[in-house]
Amino acid sequence: MKPLSRALLMLALVLAAINLRPGITSLAPLIERIAFELSLSRSLISLTTALPVLCMGLLAPLAPRLAVRYGLERVITACLALIGVALLARLASHASAVLIGSAVAMGAGIAVAGPLLSGFIKRHFHDQVGRVVAWYSLSMTMGGAAGAVLTIPVTRLLGDQWHFGLAFWTIPALLAVFLWLRLPNRAESAGEAAQGGLPWGEPRAWLITAFFALQAGLFYALTTWLVARYHEAGLSLLRGNSLFSLFMLVGLPSAFVLPWLAQRFDNRYQLLLVCGLISSVCLGMICFQPTLLPEVWAALLGLGLSGSFALSMVLPLYEVHTPLAVSRWTAMMLFAGYGLASLAPILAGLGRDLAGSYQAPFMVLSGLALVMSLLAWLLGRGHR
Repeated sequence: MKPLSRALLMLALVLAAINLRPGITSLAPLIERIAFELSLSRSLISLTTALPVLCMGLLAPLAPRLAVRYGLERVITACLALIGVALLARLASHASAVLIGSAVAMGAGIAVAGPLLSGFIKRHFHDQVGRVVAWYSLSMTMGGAAGAVLTIPVTRLLGDQWHFGLAFWTIPALLAVFLWLRLPNRAESAGEAAQGGLPWGEPRAWLITAFFALQAGLFYALTTWLVARYHEAGLSLLRGNSLFSLFMLVGLPSAFVLPWLAQRFDNRYQLLLVCGLISSVCLGMICFQPTLLPEVWAALLGLGLSGSFALSMVLPLYEVHTPLAVSRWTAMMLFAGYGLASLAPILAGLGRDLAGSYQAPFMVLSGLALVMSLLAWLLGRGHR
């Protein structure tokens, strides 16, 4: 492949990945304000995070079928367009039905694009999987961090209107659509298309899916409620948002470096275990001692959870050998994983409403991080 062509493919991958998270993470700094202005309970406002995650799970199995019928590149382009339209609809999100409906549409776009982007990597960068996945996961983390960090400043620049701040993220989505429209569409071969459905009978596929479900559930619960936990513990809202931004930003080097290390030294399962243990310790501190060195634990938690996500996205690429097979393994991982993970923000919000404190749900999250560590150990043991 010519260098220019590969550079264009890489840029398209990076832009697509950047747009998979801001629509979700941009809500976190504004969620208490939105809940107050729209008179929504914490359980109901958490649907703005939970529903996209649920869609990302339930609709993921459609991705390989759509790729077979319409072509992988065109389906990804359509998904990016759907994400852009959903974000633009947030201009009218003072109506709670529009706010929640836009979350569903955005989740549908992310659901189908995610598995196909893994297949896109396998097809065009099969000889550089570790390095390209490093850039892919870094770009996705950058998009999530940008949504968390920049939404408040953008909202203030736009007259302190929170619906303008949410809709701002339409711009990078449209840029991605314009670039993807330039890519040639390539149909799947008849042999690949006939290989079958999702790998439900593969035990390792289930282990990978369970690990992914736990790390995603932890991430989206924290994306929704971490700022609120810090605020409840006595920290100012400004400092809580700063800690959340630190949590997101520190994940950037982790998302890039760990997939590269996993390929370079073939130690992805050991790295998964370390990330799980770090996340367990940090969540325990946020639960029981949230005001003791909070910057340290927020930073380490970003390192652990971002690393867990980046490494889990690598795993299907090492289990099978064709783009469509990778898409199927990834679709199963996202289908069951996000389907379960979508419950985490809702249950955490419900736990807060019932217990009157965020400490109880954060105790459960700490226990789930320990289970995630156990699954990482089992994956490594089965690999040997």
